[in-house]
Amino acid sequence: MNKLAAEFIGTAVLVLIGCGAAVLGGDNIGQVGIALAFGLAIVAMAYGIGPISGCHVNPAVSLAVYLDGRMSAGEMVQYWIAQFAGALVGALILLAIAGSNANLGANGWGPGYLGEYSLVAALIFEIVFTAIFVIVILGATGQGASPGFAGLAIGLTLAAIHLVGIQVTGVSVNPARSFGPALLTGGNALAQLWLFIVAPAIGAALGALLFRLKVLKV
Repeated sequence: MNKLAAEFIGTAVLVLIGCGAAVLGGDNIGQVGIALAFGLAIVAMAYGIGPISGCHVNPAVSLAVYLDGRMSAGEMVQYWIAQFAGALVGALILLAIAGSNANLGANGWGPGYLGEYSLVAALIFEIVFTAIFVIVILGATGQGASPGFAGLAIGLTLAAIHLVGIQVTGVSVNPARSFGPALLTGGNALAQLWLFIVAPAIGAALGALLFRLKVLKV
């Protein structure tokens, strides 16, 4: 239960800080500030709850960890439930602060959304960058990794991914992060949610496979 509570809290904090930076401060801090907010939220949670649950705070990460043989399927599903619930609560808190569901940092693509990139571009981005993200996570937390630096490496990677992709999809690489804002925003955000569940799952599986192939070659 401590692990599930940690994942719930950590995912809520990620949504509240990351999406909150975009919704409440985006006009002032810009894309770089939003990217840093997501990255710093992960750094903070990695050191805050990492010793308890591993600080997945992302169903795609839990899937990759499962595929790498580091957790059971049952534990993965429990993590998913805690993460989705935490993301929803984080989005609800943000809604209460913002006072409107018109903009809660939902992901998307196409006409009217940020850079107006295509569905194909969004799909490629989310798959490729989720794979990159989970490879960093599996490597930074695996055997032989430098102790104490995993949180920093993972947080900086997430910030870099946001610097590249905010204009493409708003950056998900995390189905739970997309779920909370989309559920409360509704409309097109909810209609497009499927991509931000499917693409990160594919990316996580690809990343885990590539990581295992790399390990087998050592």
